[in-house]
Amino acid sequence: MKKLVKRATPAAIAVLRQATAIKPSRKKASDGLLPSAAHLKQNPNSDHNTGLAVDLTHDPKHGIDCAEIFKNLQNDPRVKYLIFNRKIWTPQKGTDPYTGSNPHTNHIHISINDKCGNDTSPWFVWLDKPVYKTADQARLAASKLRPLPKKKAKK
Repeated sequence: MKKLVKRATPAAIAVLRQATAIKPSRKKASDGLLPSAAHLKQNPNSDHNTGLAVDLTHDPKHGIDCAEIFKNLQNDPRVKYLIFNRKIWTPQKGTDPYTGSNPHTNHIHISINDKCGNDTSPWFVWLDKPVYKTADQARLAASKLRPLPKKKAKK
């Protein structure tokens, strides 16, 4: 059994905080950091026990689409493995069927590499970019940007 910690790592906490900051109206019903007693009994070797795992609720209606997150986080070197919708992904093997007792259809499980527990840099860089439905919306947003200050010429 992995050592049970009393607090999640800063990286795991950052996943939930950043998701909420980007999509404040997202649902949180399946969010999780540390294991429940039932989870601990069922899976004594879970990365939740070490504080290096986080569950993030699947809520595509409010901008948190775990299928998209599953795909995009495969490029993040902090990720040890991902589980979502009956699939598990590891950097070593790629994507395989997941046959655990919880199919992870309501949330994505993100396990964080041991040496990355303190890394709170952005997890969802692709979500934080504005999406414009029309060219007019894009132009309007651009018109509200301040120009960069002019550089002084060197003498």
